[in-house]
Amino acid sequence: MERLWNRNYCKVMVANFTLFFAFYVLTPLLPLYLSEHFGATKDVIGLVLSGYTITALLFRPFSGYVVDAFPRKTVLMVAFGAFAIFFAGYLAASTLLLFTIVRTLHGGPFGALTVANSTVAIDVLPSSRRTEGIGYYGLSNNLAMAIAPSVGIFIYQLTNSFEFIFWLALIVACCGWLVDSTVKCKECKENSGNCHFPLSWDRFFLVRGWLLGVNMVAFGFSFGVLSNYLAIYGKEVMGITGGTGTYFMLCSIGLILSRLQGGKALRNGRVTHNAGSGMVISLIGYTIFIALPTLGNLSPLTSYLSPLTMVGYYGSALLIGLGNGHMWPAFQNMTINVAHNNQRGTANSTILISWDIGMGLGILVGGVVAELLGYSAAFWTVVLVNASGVACFFLATKAFFLRRNLNETVR
Repeated sequence: MERLWNRNYCKVMVANFTLFFAFYVLTPLLPLYLSEHFGATKDVIGLVLSGYTITALLFRPFSGYVVDAFPRKTVLMVAFGAFAIFFAGYLAASTLLLFTIVRTLHGGPFGALTVANSTVAIDVLPSSRRTEGIGYYGLSNNLAMAIAPSVGIFIYQLTNSFEFIFWLALIVACCGWLVDSTVKCKECKENSGNCHFPLSWDRFFLVRGWLLGVNMVAFGFSFGVLSNYLAIYGKEVMGITGGTGTYFMLCSIGLILSRLQGGKALRNGRVTHNAGSGMVISLIGYTIFIALPTLGNLSPLTSYLSPLTMVGYYGSALLIGLGNGHMWPAFQNMTINVAHNNQRGTANSTILISWDIGMGLGILVGGVVAELLGYSAAFWTVVLVNASGVACFFLATKAFFLRRNLNETVR
């Protein structure tokens, strides 16, 4: 059997870790930064933060085309360099308007970078281990998600300085650029002459996988609300001031465990099984997350239910992590397996576009619902949208994939 953990694959995973560490070290703190530093209201916070995702979404389709049409190593280095430089913009932004502009523009290189890096990871994998390797690739995201929010929150509590955290993100991103610069990607060179590809809609969005994308919108919506409003929800509704880092840590432990446990199923090509089980587990997690605190607040036995509420709060993190860890690589594999070989970049951008649409809608809608009805209502909206995505998969998406699947070893 061909070697999975080759040197270039490991380098791309390390670079991916630094990319998402720089992203997640800021994620739970930005709402607090906007609120405390600029006095932004809940709906304004949602609007400012959603700009990043919207810009990433706009760049993704073009990124998929560029990654398929030009040398991937060059595209990767340009995108990573721009992504790192934008962190310096946060340090220079002295007004809410300037911060909004920098944050919104920063989504562009992030969108291009995630497509380029994941496509290079696929290129450096041996073909016989590709399905399994795609699943393990996500471990680098998960480790970053496990460590970065806790590090960011700990540093903020220790220093009370957002500036220090912005510097940390900038330095880590630069280290990732250096690591990726040493990757040898022979297959990427084959694309240098492919810029003559005819421009068509299918070069920017994988039309063959559109229903898979619709499903990912629902799951991105759910995680967009959770990741951006967890800290404020915990503080204002749950009365938890230091538990956000622990929550993300538990969520990431679930993600990591699911990747390790689900590796065998992916190796055997059972992607629809992984997707289905992951979605159901996530839905249970989101439901417990909001249902138990609501029950505790409404019940006269609040003092007795309080420990149960806390168990449900933190237990939901583990379940959501387990579910997303099964679901995400399964959907990425399904999207790649309905695409032709010269559309790997487009397939990757399509799944990320769909996630970004969901994330952006989650951040924006979550902020508006929280402003009008409160954070509890925002998270009940998450449960409803997530349940709709699960129903869509079992009623339509699974059969849609099996009809269009181009890889007989995957089912």
